Amino acid sequence: MSDKPRESLAESVRQSLRMVIDPELGENVVDLGLIYEVSVVEVGVVHVEMTTTTAGCPAAAYLRDAVGSAAGIVEGIERVEVGLTYDPPWTPEMMNADARAHLGFGRKAAGR
Repeated sequence: MSDKPRESLAESVRQSLRMVIDPELGENVVDLGLIYEVSVVEVGVVHVEMTTTTAGCPAAAYLRDAVGSAAGIVEGIERVEVGLTYDPPWTPEMMNADARAHLGFGRKAAGR
């Protein structure tokens, strides 16, 4: 598989992962910056490297399973590997602008 189809398939998986909502924050895992890497390692096999907001996150197993399920429904994906890492640790700066705004990060105080 050449790089172009791999990149396209990885992007399709990344889009599908937007269906996975962190139950505590109410935002999808992609916009929260919890997805570190999506790579097609061979035909039909995708590896997703992800994190949670804290190492002791009670939703870690749910999020990991949901990410695996969301990636697995993408056409052309037959097997999903999901790795959970805390290196680097997640920080609020990893969220995209929409997620930061929705959760109230980065708002300027009135009159400043």
